[in-house]
Amino acid sequence: MTDQQERRSPVGEAESEAMKAGDAQAVGVTPDVATRTAPRDATQPERPPGRPVNRRSPYFVGLVGAAGVATTYALVQLLITAREVLVLVGLALFLAIGLDPAVRWLARWLPRWAAVAIVTLGMVLVVFGFLAAAIPPLVSQSTAFTHQLPHYLSRLQDRSSTVGRLNEQYHLQDRLTAALAKDGGTGVFGGLLGAGQLVLTATAETLTVLVLTVYFLYDLPRIRRLIYRMVPHSRRPRAVVLGDEMFAKVGGFVLGNLITSGIAGGGTFVWLVAWRIPYPLLLSLMVALLDLIPVVGSTTAGVIVTLVALTVSLPVAIFTALFYIAYRLAEDYLIVPRVIGKVIEVPATVTLVAVLFGGATLGIVGALVAIPVAASIRIILHETVFPRLDRL
Repeated sequence: MTDQQERRSPVGEAESEAMKAGDAQAVGVTPDVATRTAPRDATQPERPPGRPVNRRSPYFVGLVGAAGVATTYALVQLLITAREVLVLVGLALFLAIGLDPAVRWLARWLPRWAAVAIVTLGMVLVVFGFLAAAIPPLVSQSTAFTHQLPHYLSRLQDRSSTVGRLNEQYHLQDRLTAALAKDGGTGVFGGLLGAGQLVLTATAETLTVLVLTVYFLYDLPRIRRLIYRMVPHSRRPRAVVLGDEMFAKVGGFVLGNLITSGIAGGGTFVWLVAWRIPYPLLLSLMVALLDLIPVVGSTTAGVIVTLVALTVSLPVAIFTALFYIAYRLAEDYLIVPRVIGKVIEVPATVTLVAVLFGGATLGIVGALVAIPVAASIRIILHETVFPRLDRL
């Protein structure tokens, strides 16, 4: 080793140490570590830190605002695109909450998975029982209608009959012929294809709801704990009390609604058999399903059954309409207050407005869940909002 290599100037050593410190910062070493390994040269002044970003500059404000608008627009488009899926998920969660009291009752003696399996089996039997009862009458009714169509057309031309006079006044046959001949008959085939697509879509959505309901029903305790953990710890006990009360309202409404629908279907079946109105089983099941929709469901079912009763005779149709009017009054003032009224405790005006608003927003699903949602909002208003407003 030569003498020049052994002798190094202090300035050269300082530059070497500074280069080491810069290399350390480049690879992610913290400044204090770099300082310990490379002492700063006292002859060089410290460089002040760079200017911070001006958050009030027009460019920065516009950039952040544009990013917020773009994010909001993307979320809204995502919700609009997935609205049908979200409706199915919400309906499955609603059914799971409604069936949870039955599962918890069975869970006193059985494991939860066994209770869920029993409730799911009962639900599947009801659905497939309805399909098994509905499909054969629908096929036979379609066949009978095809054979009776020439007879109906001949009655349209008979001016002595009521149907003939209606045809002469309102030109029913001309309108029917125009509808059948629309676009060279493509309208009829389009209607058949649309009906087939509707059946397939309804079947797929029903299976989706059933599967999601089973999963939600099994994991409902975990879902509830997850929802409660999103509330701050200081307010969590109060949130648990209010949440449990809301879940109880939804469960009581679903079970009570099933009971009232069963009563409506059973009464309809007895009435149809007594008056020999055709397709009693199919019509009674239809009434039970439509009666699940509050306010408008039983009325719609009564109109449909009355129209079917016209095929027997006009007096039978009149008595059927009177029967449904009487049943509707009994359901509103006797059955529902005893079965559901004590659980929901929602005024009649609020019920009507909620059902109309829910039906206009989400259709049948919105009308079905409108009353439990209104009951939950009522709990929040009475327990949190109104006391806070009274203290102001």
